[in-house]
Amino acid sequence: MSLERAREALAAANLADRIMEFDQSSATVELAAAVVGCEPARIAKTLSFGVGDRVALVVCAGDARIDNPKFKGQFHTKAKMLSASGAQERIGHGVGGVCPFGAKEGCDIYLDESLKRFDVVYPAAGTSNTAVRLTLPELERACPTAAWVDVCKLPA
Repeated sequence: MSLERAREALAAANLADRIMEFDQSSATVELAAAVVGCEPARIAKTLSFGVGDRVALVVCAGDARIDNPKFKGQFHTKAKMLSASGAQERIGHGVGGVCPFGAKEGCDIYLDESLKRFDVVYPAAGTSNTAVRLTLPELERACPTAAWVDVCKLPA
């Protein structure tokens, strides 16, 4: 079901043909990078946070981490990630496949500045064995309501 939701959302942007399905897991940044064949930083991980009664989906580079002061400045609340069961229930995608494509109502999508250093990134497509190869303009097209934010920090 999650893959189909993501596929429908990507089809609306004429990008469904970009979905790659794998026999092995791509549930973590490291696993996804190995199966896709790219550096881990290019994996566009989607982190999910409860913000009031809504969910903030932050798509960021695979090597980025949430910067708590920046997050609080942007969202006016402490960064608190959803539990695995909360993610499945509120987003419609399970942990390891969380993505901004085909998320349920009540989810707001944000693209983090950490992605802007890459021409191509690889977000998941709703399951723990999928990825999508997208340029940044394609990612923006696939997430038409997304806003750019700066809430992450990169490794030193």
